[in-house]
Amino acid sequence: MASPTFRRWRWRILGGVVAVLVLGMALRAFLGPRVPVYPVERHDLVQRVVASGRVLAPARIQVGSVVVGRVVRVPVEKGDRVKAGDLLLQLDDVEARAALAQARAAAAQAAARLEQVEVVSVQVTSEGLRQAELRLAQTELKLTRQRTLAEAGSVSRSDLDDAVQARDLAASQVAQARIQASAAASGADRRAAKAASEQARGAEQAAAARLDQLSVRAPAAGVVTERDVEPGDVVQPGRPVLVVARDGETQLSVQPDEKNLAQLRLGQPATASADAFPDRAFPARVAYISPAVDLSRGTVEVKLDVKDPPPFLRPDMTVSVNVETGRDGEALVLPAAAVRDAARDPWVLVVRGGKTERQPVKLGIRGDGVVQVLSGLTTGEAVVSPADPVGPGRRVRTGPAR
Repeated sequence: MASPTFRRWRWRILGGVVAVLVLGMALRAFLGPRVPVYPVERHDLVQRVVASGRVLAPARIQVGSVVVGRVVRVPVEKGDRVKAGDLLLQLDDVEARAALAQARAAAAQAAARLEQVEVVSVQVTSEGLRQAELRLAQTELKLTRQRTLAEAGSVSRSDLDDAVQARDLAASQVAQARIQASAAASGADRRAAKAASEQARGAEQAAAARLDQLSVRAPAAGVVTERDVEPGDVVQPGRPVLVVARDGETQLSVQPDEKNLAQLRLGQPATASADAFPDRAFPARVAYISPAVDLSRGTVEVKLDVKDPPPFLRPDMTVSVNVETGRDGEALVLPAAAVRDAARDPWVLVVRGGKTERQPVKLGIRGDGVVQVLSGLTTGEAVVSPADPVGPGRRVRTGPAR
């Protein structure tokens, strides 16, 4: 059985514990419950849009024949680099070469005939004009003598008139000869010979064009990415048998969600990496933003230029792209999870003077899990986590949010 002294001490200890508990409960009621909070801080903030896509070839040129023919040679393989004008496909051209040789011979013959007509016509008309001019000179000389004799009374008036008529006839013949000489260059014989020569030249050009069609050449410098033809195949007009990826500036095509459209601008820098080489990032820059949205996927196409593409890039490679859409080296930031009604009318529950207070905020750029606060808060303030049910106007104690 306990002594009276022990019982007195036991009651005193129990009373002290109760007093401490009552005091703790009163203090807690005065100071409020402990709530998790997020600190408002300043640091560098980068906003990015992340998307995946593929490497674009500048252009894919589908190469085929424009005529039916049997393939005799294919001097390129898939992956070969070619220059503009390089031979890609050779069709059987024996018959076409013979036709061209025949057309060239006919053109040469027609040209010789035209030359002959032109030379003969010029010579004949030139000789006729020279003889007419000589006759005119003789009649003028005779007319001069007859006038002198007529003045001396040695010849009759009729002899003088005959001399005048002879001179006039010779002058008329000279005029006619000159007309004939002028017309000789465009006479009927020459026109016929010239038409035949032009027709022969046209046939020669057509034969040369048909021969040229049997040699399929690279339309531009690039890389052969597809080859679907072998020697001995018969190709048909319009059927592509080769594909050439034309050289040019490398571009990436990505499809970010349309909700990011307001953040994207032409010229924004980006960092890209190929999925096959994830540790070898390279720079890019936004060069094109599609004016339309893909209705089926809710995405928008964005193309980026790669000024100095790494050697491992290949057309159709899968790439991941981080487009830098905003940056602030001294941004006032807060975890995005601390903001309430962020999509409509953002606000936070901030602790000031030991009490919670509803504070509207204006938001800026967003980073990885954080958001920039443009107005409404200052550095060092504490914002209550939305996970805690405490409301505005409550006295609280703060603790770090997890």
